[in-house]
Order: sequence, then C-alpha cells, then structure tokens
Amino acid sequence: MGAYRIEVVRWTVEGIEICGLACLPEAPGSHPGVVILGPVAFVKEQSPLQYATRLAQAGFATLVFDPRYHGHSGGLPRRFESGTAKVADLMAAVEYFAAHPAVDAARIYGLGICQGVNWLIEAATTMPQIQRVALVAGHYLLPETAALYLGGAEAVQRRIAAGEQAQSDFIATGTVHYIPIVSLTDANALLVARPIYEWYIRWADRGPAWDFHGAWENRITAMSEADIWRYQVDVPLRALQTPTLMIHADRAASGSEIPRRLFTTIPAAEKHLIWLEDQVQLQFYEDPLILDRVVAYLATWYRGGAQEVYSP
Repeated sequence: MGAYRIEVVRWTVEGIEICGLACLPEAPGSHPGVVILGPVAFVKEQSPLQYATRLAQAGFATLVFDPRYHGHSGGLPRRFESGTAKVADLMAAVEYFAAHPAVDAARIYGLGICQGVNWLIEAATTMPQIQRVALVAGHYLLPETAALYLGGAEAVQRRIAAGEQAQSDFIATGTVHYIPIVSLTDANALLVARPIYEWYIRWADRGPAWDFHGAWENRITAMSEADIWRYQVDVPLRALQTPTLMIHADRAASGSEIPRRLFTTIPAAEKHLIWLEDQVQLQFYEDPLILDRVVAYLATWYRGGAQEVYSP
C-alpha cells in the first residue's frame, strides 16, 4: 500500500468557508480523485476518513470535508441538515478538488456513505464531471424508509410537522430549536436505537485526548427533520446516467428490499450491485475487515473494472 500525506484545505461556497482534509498519495504525478460524503450530520473525521485513508493508500487522491453548518466549516444556524446545501457543497468540492495539482481532473469520482448517497445521486445527475459514483450502505430517503425508521406513516407526518413548525419559528423570530441526534431517553431524538446511540455518543467526547473526533455535536436543528423526511431519492435516481456501483448488506440501512428495488430503477448503462452478507450498518463505518473489503471493490470500480452482481 502506498504512502500518503494529509493536507488541510479550505474553499468558499456562497460566502461560507468549507474545511476539508485531502489525503494525497506521495507518488509523483496527478491521481484520480474521490470526493466523499458521509452519514446524516456527519463530520469528516468519522466514516468518510476511514474510506479516504484506505483509498489514498490504494493510489487515489481523496477529499473529505465538513459541510456548511457542521464541524470546522462555517455557516449558521449550526447543525442544520440541509440536503440542498449538501448538494451545493459537494458540487463545489468536486470543482475545488479537480483544480488541485495532485488530482487528475479527468478522473473525478464520488462516494456516498449512508445518507450521503442521496446528495451524491442528486449532484451526479447534474454534474458530468463526476464520472463514477459508489453508493455504500445507503440510507435511501423515501417515505417508506422514513416509516421504517420512525414507526409508521403517522409518526413521519408528526416529525415533519414539528420540523416545519421549528422552521417557521426560525424564519419569524430567529429562534433555533434543537433535538439530540441520538438518545436513549428523549423520544424527540433523530435516532433512538441503542446500537446507533452507542456508536455515535462517543463522538461527543471532548478534550485533548479526543481532538481526532473533530467537532461532532450530539444535536441537530429540529427544522432539519422537515428537509430529511420529505426527501424522495427515487426522483433523482431515475435520472442517474452516471456509472453506478451500489454496495449493501442485509442489515445495512434501509433494509434489504428497498436498495434492491431502487437499484433496478437506475437508468445508467453501466451499473453493478454488490451484496454482502448480514453486516450491520455500523460495520460500514469502522469495522476494518468490512472497510478493507469494500474499499477493494471501490478501487476496482473507480479504475474501470467489472464487478460481479450478487443477488442472494
């Protein structure tokens, strides 16, 4: 595996400074570039960096970044989850990285992890500069997925209504309402399952020993829920002509049926599905055995190699 260096990078989108980390192979010359987007309310130091360093060792220049409102990037209100903003930030990141001297602008690829797949799909439908996309353990935003996570259609509508009310309060008075991202006691939290809580809550630790955690906070604006749970990824997916690789597993986000069904609707002439076994979502975030396995598929895919389609 090749050596790489880390470069702290910054650029501006719509007047807001975005902070990122570029993982650049030490080998001379320009390299294919991969821009990476992570799960809901992520910071760059979480799962995106796990993929970025491994791909850099495989010879790819990689870019992870904090979207606006999150982590070390600017923007107010803090911890506002906006799909529109994430798409714009991702597209600006691609343009920035394509101009980097260590990157081959003719070979720019995208990687979406968990909820990041939604914004990558949308960006790729309008940005031909993204030449290949990979969708890993996607949390595909659909009314059906929302009902699966929140306990039914009525619960989804209640969460959307609460988000819309919080949005109205913000517009009228500037008041920002927050909910936890994870909690075992607050039913208003975005995510309430114990395994998800146990993984995420460690990232809220602060202090000199935990600087590598970045600036993740266990909160999100309540108005974010209106944007999240109303989104329908099947719409841009039906326009996705970019060569697409989907990697999923039986117990990954969105379950086993929704990703398979969505895959069939992708119109790209070149598309491949790799189905692993019964891995859970969190293994796609930090299990080194699963990460190494997935990154091997990604490296082959970005180099133009054929993939076998699994349909267990």
